[in-house]
This record gives sequence, C-alpha cells and structure tokens, in this order.
Amino acid sequence: MNSINLILLNFTEVRRRSIKVWTSIPAEKLLWKPDKEAMSCIEMVRHVLESEHYYHLAIKNRGSLAVFDSPFEGRPFTTIEAELEIAEPLRNSFLDTIKSFTEEDLTTIKIDRSESGYIRELGDMLLRVAYHESVHTGQLLDYLRTADIPRVRVWD
Repeated sequence: MNSINLILLNFTEVRRRSIKVWTSIPAEKLLWKPDKEAMSCIEMVRHVLESEHYYHLAIKNRGSLAVFDSPFEGRPFTTIEAELEIAEPLRNSFLDTIKSFTEEDLTTIKIDRSESGYIRELGDMLLRVAYHESVHTGQLLDYLRTADIPRVRVWD
C-alpha cells in the first residue's frame, strides 16, 4: 500500500468512527454543550465538516483562502443526517483530489498558511486535517460522558 492509499484509509476510518459517534447523539441533545462558551454537539459536527471543506479548498489553492463561501452558511441546524448530506459531495470531491496526488506531491507541494503560523508539506497537511476531525470526535465523546449519555464503541 502506498502513502496516498494509507492517507485515504486514514480519512475513511476517521470518518467512519466519527459518524458512529455523531449518529449516537440523541436528537434532544444535539444542542447540548458543556458551558456557554463551547460549541454544541451539532455545531461541532458542522465545524468538522465545514473545516474539511475549507482545508480541501486551501490545499487546492496551495494556501489559505482570502474568501471562504461555506455551503453550510445560513443553514439552520437540524439533524446529523442533514449535515452529512450537505457534506457528502464535498467529501467525495476532497477524496478525489487526494487520489489525484502522487507520492512525490506529498513532499513537494507546500501549503502556505503563514497567517496561521505555518507552511506544511501536503502529506503533513492531509494528516492534520484527519487529526482535526479525530480531536473533535474525542471531544464529543467527552461531551457525551459529561452529559451522562451512553457512548458507542469506536474501537472495533
């Protein structure tokens, strides 16, 4: 298995496990948050999905975007399934973009996010995108524990 296939496998596994957690959140708890400063459960899911789309565009742009028009902007929060439905074509496009890269691209393409304090090789950036989702999925597991909601097993 080459590096591109491993990166794709990582994205697939991270999302599969995230969806297990996201869809386990009871509908009446989607707006729950541990404190007034925090994102709600559904806000965090949208944040992950929206961020992945931003990162996809930034990777294609080879750096940060001057303007980002989010397909989620202005949409009311309803269900996890609705959020995933909006994200599905965006996700497929992102995975297709990853498939278009070569092994060499992973080290030669640089993603300039200087305003955020870094310039990263493409391979590093792709792993960071998946890690971002993993961190927030872990956060949601903690939300569920704090709210005394049963947690699904993600380690299958």
